[in-house]
Amino acid sequence: MAAHHRNITDTELSVLKALWELGEGSVRDVLGRLTPDRDWAYTTAQTLLNRLEAKGCVKSEKRGRAFVFQPVYTRDEILGRSLDDLASRISDGKAMPLLLNLVQSPKFSRAELQRFRKLLGELDEEES
Repeated sequence: MAAHHRNITDTELSVLKALWELGEGSVRDVLGRLTPDRDWAYTTAQTLLNRLEAKGCVKSEKRGRAFVFQPVYTRDEILGRSLDDLASRISDGKAMPLLLNLVQSPKFSRAELQRFRKLLGELDEEES
């Protein structure tokens, strides 16, 4: 994966999220998905998509008169790589401090905690 994902700005991430929801889309399609609380110009969305393409996060293909953009990486791939980078920068590459911090957060539902316990059990069985 390109190292540029770390340089994704919050605004670019908004555009990438819209593209993830769509799967693929033109500038107009993406513009239609962006939050209405911000006054997005067509040229702004186009510039952000072009930046994301330059960073290797999206690709485009000309179809007729318009370019259609597609995400190169899934949300989970970007998230995983971003967490790896965060662990490298903050805790010398160790994921455990990040994981413990997340798990100790009171933001998990019962279902999420049960899923986490199940995953730990499966990992434990794999090691046996």
